[in-house]
Amino acid sequence: MTIFIYIVTTLGTYACMEVITWLTHKYVMHGFLWILHEDHHQPKYQHTFEKNDTFFVIGAIPSITLFYFGSFPELNYKFFISLGILLYGITYFLIHDVLIHQRFPWFKRTKNKYLLGLRKAHKIHHKHLGKEDGECFGMLNVPKKYFNTQGKL
Repeated sequence: MTIFIYIVTTLGTYACMEVITWLTHKYVMHGFLWILHEDHHQPKYQHTFEKNDTFFVIGAIPSITLFYFGSFPELNYKFFISLGILLYGITYFLIHDVLIHQRFPWFKRTKNKYLLGLRKAHKIHHKHLGKEDGECFGMLNVPKKYFNTQGKL
């Protein structure tokens, strides 16, 4: 039963991270921490890193902390919450930085309708250069209208 609870905890945390990501993106990144996110919407220079990458570090802090406290004195639920956060972070990196923004030359020629829909929704998000009037703040759960891409972006 314990293994089942840990699996559910990991998967539940992973699912909750999409909601947390949406809220954080809309109200923090497009809110009081726009100063860190702005260069992602208005790239002026081609650098390997952006100020926006600070959010990866901010997101890693709870995961690292929970890994630590979830491992001592023995493995507990905090470890599996952290695992869900980590797995979502890996997914976010692969979807956002690799697939969408092509920061690494992987998955350039996908024909998968779901992945193309994710790219289209994010492209719509980036058509707004300022912090106001944004749309599509989530990462994995985007409106169905973006999946009718017919292969076009």
